[in-house]
This record gives sequence, structure tokens and C-alpha cells, in this order.
Amino acid sequence: MPYQTINPFNNKLIKEYQTHNDKQVEEALSTAHALYKSDWAQGDIKQRVKVLHKLSELMASRVDELAEVVSTEMGKLIGQSRGEVQICADIAKFYAEKAEEFLKPVPYKSELGEAWVEHHPIGIIMAVEPWNFPFYQLMRVLAPNLASGNSVIVKHASIVPHCAETFEKLVAEAGAPKGAYTNLFISQDQVASIIDDDRVQGVALTGSEKAGAIVAARAAGKLKKSTLELGGNDVFAVLDDADIDKAAKAGAQARVSNAGQVCTAAKRFIIHEKVADEFLKKFTEHFKALKMGDPLDKSTTLGPLSSADAVKTLSKQVDDAVKHGAKLHFGGKKVSDNPGNFFEPTILTHITRDNPAYFEEFFGPVAQVYVVKNDEELVKLANDSHYGLGGSLFTTDMNRARKLASQIETGMVYVNSPTDTAAELPFGGVKRSGFGRELSDLGIKEFVNQKLVVLAAKS
Repeated sequence: MPYQTINPFNNKLIKEYQTHNDKQVEEALSTAHALYKSDWAQGDIKQRVKVLHKLSELMASRVDELAEVVSTEMGKLIGQSRGEVQICADIAKFYAEKAEEFLKPVPYKSELGEAWVEHHPIGIIMAVEPWNFPFYQLMRVLAPNLASGNSVIVKHASIVPHCAETFEKLVAEAGAPKGAYTNLFISQDQVASIIDDDRVQGVALTGSEKAGAIVAARAAGKLKKSTLELGGNDVFAVLDDADIDKAAKAGAQARVSNAGQVCTAAKRFIIHEKVADEFLKKFTEHFKALKMGDPLDKSTTLGPLSSADAVKTLSKQVDDAVKHGAKLHFGGKKVSDNPGNFFEPTILTHITRDNPAYFEEFFGPVAQVYVVKNDEELVKLANDSHYGLGGSLFTTDMNRARKLASQIETGMVYVNSPTDTAAELPFGGVKRSGFGRELSDLGIKEFVNQKLVVLAAKS
């Protein structure tokens, strides 16, 4: 696909970008590998975290400017874009302050002698990243790997090239040497060749299940480690003792944030039968109150989808769900009187297990509502999914919440809050939602050599 900036609010082409040829790819690999072998990567961590401190300051000082880049290119509401830029600054600062502590040697008690584990960089990390959080996804890979000494090469999504280019310039402005972070506008075939290259020692992908399977297979074929953060079909469970006003409001926000284009967005709403009618009524009212419009307008509460193709995909999914017996409770159609990529906020009910919608991820403002009789049914339905990324529980009984959270098969569970993110908390899933973790202390150790050293005990 061509690398183009098309404003999803009006579908106007803003700019096309030149792709990188194989010679340029080789130059990028050579430069990144040379940097990995240098004192920059192998020497004192303080020189690397200094760059992260500066990067954090740069992004924090340009929130409005950078947010407008995101909103114009992929349609995110301007307030949410500002939040994305700020979390990027927070992540850079977090690793700037914590990386040295996370990577310090860890002693182990052993009868064999004095033993410890050191943490060393491994080389070039190839990252393939999506469009829905065009700065945040990049920072999640860059910050821990730059701190640990790995070089990062990135293929960003073809619909956010301006964000990709902007982020690379920010990293360079923060003082990172050439090769520490390289953006490439390349094809899938070129990505495969990079993964095959001996200088590349790890692969990180955030994206679709299909893309993850392809990339992970390629990496495995070369015996290289990969981390995958893929799709989700997250549950939003409301128990019979929950604050329904709070749950309905939070649920609506959790479904339509970023126009529903979030891997951890609430997608399957599992409601206890005693409060189902009340919840659905209030939930629907929040959907009815949404205002579609220009994402740069502060009064807009639902922006466009990222592309015309996204609208086509979502329309087909909703139509197929209804054909197979789902009830269209609210919405359900593309907005036809607007040149942008707008889709009505939508609620589907009465979805049975033989409906394809039951197992699909809807990447847009489409909610599925299910009704259960008890906690046992809730857990069974929640876990009857190919995915296992995040989830939310709303209840006033914390003992009940702890028990249920432990039973739900996901990488993350939030109680009385939509699934969220923070630099200090690990992010990732199980099943077809992928493997490995990003952020926190876990994320920085995914692509390091955890080397054991033993000084033999005197005999």
C-alpha cells in the first residue's frame, strides 16, 4: 500500500510519501548494527536515558502541535490526541528514571558460588506498528529498547506516515545518534527480509491477528524472539450490585473512545439480568447523545474511522451479524451524508454463539450486549473468546471483584474502570491477543540478554 496522509474527516489527500528501497534498508541495518556494537549501546546507560529525558521534555512542550498531527492524520478527537502525546512523554520519563534500576544485576543464591544475572542489549529490534495510537505505539517500543541499548527499526502503518516521520525527528532532536531509531516506509516483503537478517535479534508487532501470525512465523523460522500485541474482544461486565449510572457512562466512553478503534476497548458488554434493562436504557442514551464531527472541534464526541476501508469492514460485520440473528438495537450504518469516514454508534443484542459476530473483533463504535443470570455464566461467557487482552468489572463488592478478576482469562482486568494504560503497568494479553509484555519492568526485559554469571565457590 502507498504511504499517504489522507484526512479521514473529509477524505482529502494531504501528502504522499516516497518509499525506501532495498539499498536504503541495507544502509539502515548497517548503521543500526554498528551503533549496537559501539559504546553507545554497550557503555554507560546514563548517556541513553539522557536522550529519553530530553524526548519526554520535547513531547510535553509540544502537546498541542503533535496532537493536531495525530487528529488530522487518523481522526482521533483532539483531546484524546493530547492525552496520547502526554502518555508518550510519561513513558519516556518513566524509563529515563527507572531503566537503570530495572537493568541492574540481580543476585541469586547458589551453592555453586557467587551468582548474578546481568542485562545486556541483543541487537536490532524490528517493530511493526499500527495506526490507531501512532505515537504511543512507537514510544512503547522505543523507550525500553533505547534504554537497554538495542537499536530500533520501525515500519509504521501506511496511513500515518506523517506521524512516523515526526516521531523519528523528535528522537533525533532529543540527541539519539543515527541508528538508534530508524523509520522505514517499506513493503511487507522488505519487512520479511529484515526479520531474516542476522543483525536483527527481535521482532515486536502490534496489529491484527493475521499480521501477527505472519510476522511471528517468520521470526520463529529464524529462531528469533517476538512479542505480539494483537486484537481484543474485551468484556465489560456489570454485576447486579454495580452503580449503573457510573457503569453506563464508563461503558459508553470505553466503547467509543478513539471511535472504538482500540484493541482494549470494551466490546462485549456482559450484564447481570437484574440490571440489564436499566443498563441498556442508560447506555443507549449515552450513545444517542454523541456528536459526530470534526475531530479538531472540542465539542465533537465521536470522530471518523481512520479510513474508508475501515468503514466498509465494519459495515459488513454489522450486516452479517444481523443476517445471522442479531438484533440491531441502535445505529448500524455508515453516515452517508458526510464525505468523511463516519459510522453510527451501534448496539447489537441477541447475539448467539453461532453468529460470526460472537467471536469477531469490531474495530469501531459497535457494542455487543449480552445478559447473564449469575457470576458463573459471566465467567463462562467472558472466557469463551479467541482473545484475551483486557477487561472490566463493575461492582461494589471488592471480594467478588477479586475472585472474578482472577477467573477471567485475559492479560489485564480493571475493576470499576475501563481498561487503561500507564507507563508503570505491564500491557499485554493471552490467547490470540498475543504474547509478551510492554511497559513497566516487564517490558524492558523482553529484548535483553539475561546473562547468568557464576564465580565458582572455593573448594
